[in-house]
Amino acid sequence: MAFPSLREELALLPGPSLADGQPSWSLHDPIRNQFFRIDWQSFEILSRWQMANSQAIAEDICQSTTLQLEPEDVDAFIQFLGDNQLLREVGAANIRKLTSRLEAVKGSWKQWLLHHYLFFRVPIVKPDNWLNDTAKYVQFFFSPLFFKLTIAALMIGLIEVARDWERFHSTLVDMFSWHGLVSYGMALVVVKVLHELGHAYTAKRFNCRVPVMGIAFLILLPVAYTDTNEVWKLTDRRQRLKVAAAGVITELTIAAWATLAWAFLPVGDLKSIAFILATTSWVATLAINVNPFMRFDGYFLLSDWLDMPNLHTRAFALARWSLREYLFDLGEPPPEYFSRKCTRWLIIFAYATWAYRLILFFAIAALVYSFFIKVVGIFLFIVEIVWFVLMPLYGEFKVWRQKWPLIRQQSQSRRSLFFCLILLLLISLPWPSRVVTSGVIKPEKVFTVYAPAGAQLVANPWKEGAIVNASETILTLAAPELTKRWNIANAYYIKSKAQLESATVDADQRPNLQVLQQAVEVAQSELDQVKADMTQYAPIAPFTGALYYADPDLDVGGWVKYQEKLATLVSKDKWIVETYLDEEVIRRIAIGDSALFMSDGRGQSAIKLTVVDIDQDATRALPSALLSTPAGGSVMVREQNGQWIPEVASYRVLLSVKGDVGELNDVVLRGQVIIRGNWAVPLMRYIRSALTLIWREAGV
Repeated sequence: MAFPSLREELALLPGPSLADGQPSWSLHDPIRNQFFRIDWQSFEILSRWQMANSQAIAEDICQSTTLQLEPEDVDAFIQFLGDNQLLREVGAANIRKLTSRLEAVKGSWKQWLLHHYLFFRVPIVKPDNWLNDTAKYVQFFFSPLFFKLTIAALMIGLIEVARDWERFHSTLVDMFSWHGLVSYGMALVVVKVLHELGHAYTAKRFNCRVPVMGIAFLILLPVAYTDTNEVWKLTDRRQRLKVAAAGVITELTIAAWATLAWAFLPVGDLKSIAFILATTSWVATLAINVNPFMRFDGYFLLSDWLDMPNLHTRAFALARWSLREYLFDLGEPPPEYFSRKCTRWLIIFAYATWAYRLILFFAIAALVYSFFIKVVGIFLFIVEIVWFVLMPLYGEFKVWRQKWPLIRQQSQSRRSLFFCLILLLLISLPWPSRVVTSGVIKPEKVFTVYAPAGAQLVANPWKEGAIVNASETILTLAAPELTKRWNIANAYYIKSKAQLESATVDADQRPNLQVLQQAVEVAQSELDQVKADMTQYAPIAPFTGALYYADPDLDVGGWVKYQEKLATLVSKDKWIVETYLDEEVIRRIAIGDSALFMSDGRGQSAIKLTVVDIDQDATRALPSALLSTPAGGSVMVREQNGQWIPEVASYRVLLSVKGDVGELNDVVLRGQVIIRGNWAVPLMRYIRSALTLIWREAGV
């Protein structure tokens, strides 16, 4: 086979020393503006490329240097150059290979649409000439004087913000409105443009070309980008760090000066703009740009600081190797050799990146779902999970399949398989479940006395906590309106009855006897109605219990208003616990299940309970906010028209108390309820929740 030729336009540039001390070079592809870092061995192969023979190149390197190469090493480097399109392809066979490679890269229209939906770039400007012309106008911002002024502005601004913190905090709260969010978005655009200009002008200071600036869309989320690939030709790592950090430094500089401006500007639009720029810059920098788990500034800063190009790729390869060795003990060499400390750090970094991306992609998938109609949203959600979660797993399983003959021979593989089966059994077999929620313990019999109308307290014979027997009067009220009604009804009754009695002996009135009898009956009915109303002003105890006043300072002669709570009669003979469970948890319990109640912060021993009732219908609104999450309970609610509406379907559960409750003086006491539920398969719980969600959200 003919020895391949290098592309003539490639450039070889000196690079920094590698971690092991050997020199490096950067191979520049100017057409794609890509750089490839090569080591000493690769440089020696390129230096002898004109020999056009792998055997001859390897022998000459072994004789001329301390390196020991085999022809296979030269062939592997040729393969690397070919895979990265750095060789000059001639001949029909090579043309067909390039064509097939192009077709594989392009893929089908479905693959093209999927890839460009997930990520695509939109170049907007080619700023290199413009940056050259305007670089002289921004030299001051790179000077030590401007740096000192910025530090001073930051310190003064922070001091003024601390002195006027209440106004700053109230301004932040006021920004959570549609107008504030729009202003925040516009400020974010301005900050990001300046962020990219910071990268571009810093790159120009080191004579690097900036071919394009534009917007990249990551799952329809716009992110500004600047092509600064040419910084890889810089041999000084500190210069590359400065270019990578320029965007973050620009945003922090904006925040510093905007904070100072907010402190001294008068109230108005300019002060609001300064506030938005200050807060936007801090938040955007800390939350997005410094993050090393995505390919943003934080990643490139970390990569340059460690002097480790392609940090993610190399860390991921090392983590996958480590996983295979841990599971199967294949004894394969690592993809790269590092110190033990560095190897451990890279593996941890890879796993942290995977965990972060998994959470992020799930969040983005949920966000994509919420912005589309249900059917399209579910489809895009599945695309996100398949592309970012399942495809990488599938790729790793394919590697395991290729290595299966070796894997099946290792004893460590059998141990790993055994532990996987144990884990599968643990999540597939039913286990006794335990339901933990919040609940309230209260007496089963509670009678609350309310004022039926505006009235005056005329009798209050009981002390606070006194025992009132059944059928005894709790208290007595008097109302002028009721007294007036009684006097009128009683007088009318007496008059009607007297007329009826006289009609029985008076012949002239005898024809009106039937009418007078009806008048007496009406008067009697009215008098009975007034008597019934009067019983509300002198409530009778329906059972024996302890009496507690809502206002212990209310004395005889005092006045109360309509529906004012006056007292509560409590029977402490029998207590119950009330709680609310959602539709997923309610399946795991049944009447007769045992439970425990532990009061919040009281330090009492657990109270034994038994489930006695489960509502068949979901509760529309909680009777009180005591069990809601805003009050410290476990039921997620939203407030609507003064009512606490559960966010998910919640069912009331009643539990009876077994035995003594101890010293409980409160009428209602919140605590933690632990119910011993039915045996359940842990895996089925999540499958059922997922299917329920899909079924519910797919409905129209």
